[in-house]
Amino acid sequence: MPLALLALAIGAFGIGTTEFVIMGLLPEVAGDFDVSIPTAGYLVTGYALGVMFGAPLMTVLGTKISRKRMLMLLMGLFVAGNLLSALAPSFGVMLIGRVVASLAHGAFFGIGSVVAADLVAPDKKAGAIALMFTGLTVANVVGVPLGTLVGQSIGWRVTFGLVAALGVVGLAGIAKLVPDMPKPEGVRLRHELAALKNVQVLLAMAMTVLGFGGVFAAITYIAPMMTHVAGFADGSVTWLLVLFGLGMVGGNLIGGRYADRALMPLLYVSLGALAVVLALFTLTAHNKVAAAVTIALIGALGFATVPPLQKRVLDQAHGAPTLASAVNIGAFNLGNALSAWLGGLVIAAGLGYTAPNWVGAVLAAAALVLAFVSAALERRDDVRGTVVTGSVPTEQRTAISH
Repeated sequence: MPLALLALAIGAFGIGTTEFVIMGLLPEVAGDFDVSIPTAGYLVTGYALGVMFGAPLMTVLGTKISRKRMLMLLMGLFVAGNLLSALAPSFGVMLIGRVVASLAHGAFFGIGSVVAADLVAPDKKAGAIALMFTGLTVANVVGVPLGTLVGQSIGWRVTFGLVAALGVVGLAGIAKLVPDMPKPEGVRLRHELAALKNVQVLLAMAMTVLGFGGVFAAITYIAPMMTHVAGFADGSVTWLLVLFGLGMVGGNLIGGRYADRALMPLLYVSLGALAVVLALFTLTAHNKVAAAVTIALIGALGFATVPPLQKRVLDQAHGAPTLASAVNIGAFNLGNALSAWLGGLVIAAGLGYTAPNWVGAVLAAAALVLAFVSAALERRDDVRGTVVTGSVPTEQRTAISH
């Protein structure tokens, strides 16, 4: 694997830290700004919506410059947003800072996925994408727990200041290690937009929204769930997030390894198991050991879907993958926003801190249904293509191929 993938992983590490660290700090932020936990959850929802809308917007704006330069500009925007969050005098200003930082997220992973795939042989593309996303998953083992510990011990503002510093390191890594790859010739914005009309691309994005939304329905409210239901101390949230991160790392690597071999079967297994585990979390959340194991499983099963879904979008949007790739990253975060909002609703309705787990189970099950629909449509199209090809005389097929 090229060394340039390390630079992409460094940037992903910083972005992953700022995306997930807020979940362990929701009680502290809510208390500091005197807002409720569901209201503080808007910091998750707002970030996710910023990723969703920022992904296509920033990708379109970056069509005129090289991918390396765009990645550097995105990391600069990421740094600015986290500094604003760290210095925010009010909840509204912090929400703005989160949105500013989120604008870099989708385009970074979208463009970064294309760059990573272009750096390796065709049979190693999913592995290269997974290696870049390893930075995101490792952030949940190292960056998020440390950020949570710092935020609980010293103050959440210090955490976001340190995250901004991570962004500076990521920017330097991209400038040093990522090659200045020329823009592909003949690919225009209308080609990129046309790829979004592909039914298989849209189905993959819908699976992304629902499948990863299932993960966030539970994890967004992990701090109050574990302290109020499972009976963990506040400080235990840090190592629970480590377990979640370790699960993410393992699931991401497994997804990257097998997506190049058996993409759809991998999605069937991971999405089906995720729906079951999320449903069981409603029960296991009442036992400390069972809750800890479940959290790791949710991380593993959720991130096992990331490389195959991202690769499927790239495969189906061949020839114009950049915008589709970025929009799919936005789809991950649309799922995050949807599930965080729905989780807040069921908590606010008085159904308890474990209620979001049921929301997640339903979302993951819906993603599994779409996976079967996508595979069925693909088989139908393959049969039609075979019939059409078989009905053309050999001489004509030869002429057409030339």
